[in-house]
Amino acid sequence: MANPSRGTRGMAVAPHSLASQSALAVLREGGNAVEAMIAATATIAVVYPHMNGIGGDSFWLVRTPADGVVGIDACGASAAGVSRADYAGKSAIPFRGGSAAITVAATMSGWHAAYRHSVERLGGRLPLSRLLDDAIHYARSGIAVTQSQHMNTAKKLPELQDIHGFAGAFLVDGRVPATGDVFRQPRMGATLEQLARAGLDDFYRGDLARTIARDLDAAGSPVTLDDLERHQALLRPPLELTHSKGRIYNMPPPTQGLVSLLILGQLDRLGIDRFDHLSPDYVHAAVEATKRAFRVRDRYITDPAAMQANGAPDPQSFLAASNLDAETAAIDMAKAAPWGAGKGPADTIWMGVVDGAGNAVSLIQSIYHEFGSGVVLGQTGINWQNRGASFSLDARHINTLEPRKKPFHTLNPAMALFDDGRVMVYGNMGGDGQPQSQSAVFTRVAVYGMNPQDAIAAPRWLLGRTWGQTSDTLKLEGRFPDATVAELRRRGHDVEMYPDYDETLGHAGCVIRHPNGNFEGGFDPRSDGGVAAY
Repeated sequence: MANPSRGTRGMAVAPHSLASQSALAVLREGGNAVEAMIAATATIAVVYPHMNGIGGDSFWLVRTPADGVVGIDACGASAAGVSRADYAGKSAIPFRGGSAAITVAATMSGWHAAYRHSVERLGGRLPLSRLLDDAIHYARSGIAVTQSQHMNTAKKLPELQDIHGFAGAFLVDGRVPATGDVFRQPRMGATLEQLARAGLDDFYRGDLARTIARDLDAAGSPVTLDDLERHQALLRPPLELTHSKGRIYNMPPPTQGLVSLLILGQLDRLGIDRFDHLSPDYVHAAVEATKRAFRVRDRYITDPAAMQANGAPDPQSFLAASNLDAETAAIDMAKAAPWGAGKGPADTIWMGVVDGAGNAVSLIQSIYHEFGSGVVLGQTGINWQNRGASFSLDARHINTLEPRKKPFHTLNPAMALFDDGRVMVYGNMGGDGQPQSQSAVFTRVAVYGMNPQDAIAAPRWLLGRTWGQTSDTLKLEGRFPDATVAELRRRGHDVEMYPDYDETLGHAGCVIRHPNGNFEGGFDPRSDGGVAAY
């Protein structure tokens, strides 16, 4: 481990600058990338509460030079006592309230697994009390409300104001907090202090778990103490794509990590280096590859246990060269293929940290919709996710609601190990947009040689639905050339124009460590984020 008096070189990126700074502070104290990420993910849970929180799920990719890349699956299953019969007469599970808070919040188990990995594999020695210290401070002392928090609170208030505990947690003196207002979360501060004292597993098998279970029952959620006690984060081998530039990694089901890799595998075969990155050919190729990847997703991806029981192919098999060749050959570069409905929104954050030793973390953390279920637990201040609302009530659907089943997740963190020795972590929030923005960032860096900041800031596209949106159009930011927009429409795309740097296109980020030890990174100007380095 680096000398704590000198610190550990590294770089972090997050959609809120305070989270990047929390990671940087840990690196400067000699912490490793995993420790830095735990500090960042605790801070982001407090300072960007409309986007994520400890009442949600998370997925991690962790790379160490000695052990390679491992995934941490911190996804909670549905309650043992929930069933489709509970929603008789409804066409879908509600998005808000106790009847939407039907899956275990697994984020804390991901922090716990990552902390153990740091101690056991990296010699991490910073105590939890240090790693959670910034988050506790921001919860108790308050933060300045961002424009994003203000706008999302105001927009969603009509559907959230009467939900159990919401108003008391997210309104200030009974009103939507204005940008710049001081926003305090004393109950969250006390909860994080309890976790720092008792350990992160207290969330599932301790005094905190018993408090959470009582509050969930009072809110009308079917999640019980037994459901919490049964939960464990899982260490999972990641999916791996062999690319002409190196190896790319992402999470296996129940995430749509396979989609992200399928898109990049097809684009690699289409020879997109012959196109300009703002051209209609580039966007068309990416969109058509996305459609083919989404067909695989919608047919197969759900809880891996259910996939295995139903005889679904091994997800890694879709990344075989022969399969990617066949998918690519089916793309018509002159005409848009038909397109159906997307999967829907996702309210999420992505963050990345790489340290001077080459340890790297790509993390994504979510409560699903803005403010999740809207349910805020009375004693702990935890805003519970509504990820279970993504289950189908159709018994024939692959993602049908069943007891103790993991829901399909749009979440997927990405990582690349280039043949030239560079290590890159990158990702994005935003439902159907996550794999598409990942393809934009990766190809603009790896294929077009752009620096991370320019690759992220460049105009993006999004086919389908994302957070805050329900249309299935091809969304383009206004900075694309008029000729590109016209040609995409001529090829049959249903184009919808969006303003420059529109938050709808998601919050992306990227960090690269070069073989000589230098770093470069980029944050999304569509967010409140920042890059921090030492």
